[in-house]
Amino acid sequence: MFETLFPEIKPREHGFLRVSQLHSIYWERSGNPSGLKILVVHGGPGGGSQSLYRRYFDPEKFDIIQFDQRGCGNSLPHSELRENTTLDLIKDIEKLRSFLGINSWHLFGGSWGSTLSLVYAINYPKRVLSMILRGIFLCRKFELEWFYQKGASEIFPEEFEQYKSVIPEQERDDLIRAFYQRLTSSDKLIREKSAYEWTRWEMATSNLIQDKLYLNQASDKEFSDAFARIECHYFMNNVFLEENYILRNIQKLRNTPLSIVQGRYDIVCPVRSAWDLKQALPSSHIYIIPDAGHSLKEAGISERLIKLTNELS
Repeated sequence: MFETLFPEIKPREHGFLRVSQLHSIYWERSGNPSGLKILVVHGGPGGGSQSLYRRYFDPEKFDIIQFDQRGCGNSLPHSELRENTTLDLIKDIEKLRSFLGINSWHLFGGSWGSTLSLVYAINYPKRVLSMILRGIFLCRKFELEWFYQKGASEIFPEEFEQYKSVIPEQERDDLIRAFYQRLTSSDKLIREKSAYEWTRWEMATSNLIQDKLYLNQASDKEFSDAFARIECHYFMNNVFLEENYILRNIQKLRNTPLSIVQGRYDIVCPVRSAWDLKQALPSSHIYIIPDAGHSLKEAGISERLIKLTNELS
């Protein structure tokens, strides 16, 4: 039986949590207050959470918690790079859990959301009951080089040409660094154009069949500024973790149930990372969707995710 999204619901409560002198993160809570506690961890970094995400859970059975990571979505200050590291974000998650009075919860995340979920679980294993993760991204150097330098470029050459067009020829041997210089520029036009092309590149490659509406997100200047700047900030700094941090520490999660959902033709986060995670954690379950790319909205990915949340409930 084909699993469909649950009806749209509105948050029953929301607010801001001050996590530092500089940053306040926005949070929402939906569904059943007495239901299973599940935290939705959005992608990017810098993508912000969406109302669509809560439609993957039966609102009668789940207490759905969402939040916007530092600098994006409704969190303040917008597009801020200071005090914005992976360690800051996992501490924010722990502060949010404590603030909401939750002892432990399930995690649901995709892309960068899978990364952050894994890093949080490694650092706070007793707080994580299980994880459902999609589009696995382990933040290794070759994964960044694949998508931003050479690899995905060979599958989407026309889109890659547009992406790198804002960078002079002599700087194209390190595109992440070149974009970072422009995304942190004081020149508004340079920053806007670079943010647009960085964001458009990811939107253009996220679906098995390119989605024009998805592509249009790059034209939202507020969204693309935070998305591009924060992503590039993290990737310039190797996401503020030692190389291969997740797999080197994966045994801390040997008792944590993990389900992995991965599109076979995911160009943004290739299946190799999901496979490596499965091999490092044999107790996990992997579901490779044969006709899907990276996007949460791909039919096969959505169907499998809803099956997993229904099984969980």
